[in-house]
Amino acid sequence: MSLIVYVAPAGRNAGLTAQTLGLAKALTSAGHRLGYLKPVVLTGESTERQQQALGNTLAPLMTQADVETLLVQDELSTLQETLVARVDELADSVDIVLIEGVQIDSEGRLPISLNGLLAQSVGARLVLALDGSHDSASDIAARLTLSRTLLARQCPYLIGVLVASDLVVPTTLTSVLGDRLPVIASSLSTASVDDIAAAVSLAPLEAALSFPRETPLTPSMFRQRLLRKAQSSRQRIVLPEGDEPRTLHAAIHCAERGIATCVLIGKRDAINVALQQEGLTLPAEGIEIIDPDDIRERYVPPLVELRSHKGMTPDKARHMLEDTVVLGTMMLAEDDVDGLVSGAVHTTASTVRPALQLIKTAEGSSTVSSIFFMLLPDQVMVFGDCAITPDPTVEQLAEIAIQSADSAQAFGLSPRVALVSYSTGTSGSGPAVDKVRQAVATAQEKRPDLVLDGPLQYDAATVPGVGRQKAPDSAVAGRANVIVFPDLNTGNTTYKAVQRSAQVLAVGPMLQGLRKPVNDLSRGALIEDIVYTIALTAVQAQTTP
Repeated sequence: MSLIVYVAPAGRNAGLTAQTLGLAKALTSAGHRLGYLKPVVLTGESTERQQQALGNTLAPLMTQADVETLLVQDELSTLQETLVARVDELADSVDIVLIEGVQIDSEGRLPISLNGLLAQSVGARLVLALDGSHDSASDIAARLTLSRTLLARQCPYLIGVLVASDLVVPTTLTSVLGDRLPVIASSLSTASVDDIAAAVSLAPLEAALSFPRETPLTPSMFRQRLLRKAQSSRQRIVLPEGDEPRTLHAAIHCAERGIATCVLIGKRDAINVALQQEGLTLPAEGIEIIDPDDIRERYVPPLVELRSHKGMTPDKARHMLEDTVVLGTMMLAEDDVDGLVSGAVHTTASTVRPALQLIKTAEGSSTVSSIFFMLLPDQVMVFGDCAITPDPTVEQLAEIAIQSADSAQAFGLSPRVALVSYSTGTSGSGPAVDKVRQAVATAQEKRPDLVLDGPLQYDAATVPGVGRQKAPDSAVAGRANVIVFPDLNTGNTTYKAVQRSAQVLAVGPMLQGLRKPVNDLSRGALIEDIVYTIALTAVQAQTTP
């Protein structure tokens, strides 16, 4: 597991390149396998020094002009996901990925927070760099302390400081920053990369390397890895709402990026009208259009067979297949497509009912539930069930917790599951709390391997300080990343409140417990929501027997 280290400047004129290269040389001289990245090159900035020191070609991800354009378009996530992809490329073959941060430009066109945003996107440990050769000891302390404060929320793990100065760092500085990388006792104007490397003690970094740690899953990592996994094996995903404008936008985006082959069910004339109204053009490949009238009769016999025990006849089957969601579900049941996404205009019941009737539950499952991946600013959390079961029984709630943990694991999270309630531990009683307590016991009995606890209040589950106070012996309290709600009223209300009030991307709902992947959309879904739901469905399809 690679350690990702981000060297950020503590203000302007930090000597960032020299200090980062010195750290790189110290690491390689100590025998560590190193990957080096420079995300952004400022206008007029040269990378010749890095290329000479590293002995290879350094390919920055973007220029300053590129980043300024993304800032105007509010699309910095593009840079974040590009960085995640490059880090992932290196991570399997090196011990440390060292990232030379973005020097603060003299004209102030790039925000100071850019370094925090990039470091956060890859879950990096932070090193601050500063040229203090012309500063007093108190100025050095103030600059480092200010930078640390500005970046603390995005980068909570400070593992070192690099300061070029002949001055002794005052006690006030070490009390703020602790025992970190030492001061480089030389002026950057005269120090070579070799000089800096010789002055660096690697003990803090090597301690971080050997310390057991959980790799964080950031929102940028989740998005990038989800899309890349979907792209690795293009699945055919049927979209029964083929002429719905948001669905068309999402299908085109998925086709252009190779996320999935989208199969649109709808009248070609209606789809063409919608395309014209939206100013869209279908790509040459990656999208199929199927007129429901052309295929309906093909699915009458298998539908009669599937529902014969309910008195299904050919005429009844033809009537049912007038519904494009039922038609798409039959395509999935017959293995003509790999997954289904619907719900932009249909209700949840209209999407889920045909799946329950025709796809059925997976082996070992008796409950169908749902989760959302909540992409909070600094972490990914899983919320369930927020869309399917109004008032789960004890057994259903336990199964939802197990399903949600397994889904989180499948998509890169190490699940710590909290079943939440209005009471923590034994502090309250009543039917609602008792149901949660019994569900926890049931889930723990079925899956003792899971890190799972409850009942916990939401703040006790997610806020470390509150968790330590209210449930000091819990392995989950204060650290939960999978939240299981006691009923649909609580779950649906909470996810929408978080999504809308905090402007959080909620990916899903992803249905759990079905034999094949069917996923429902909120009727208020944005184009981006649909794209990621299609990607989720494609990834689920890759692992469906």
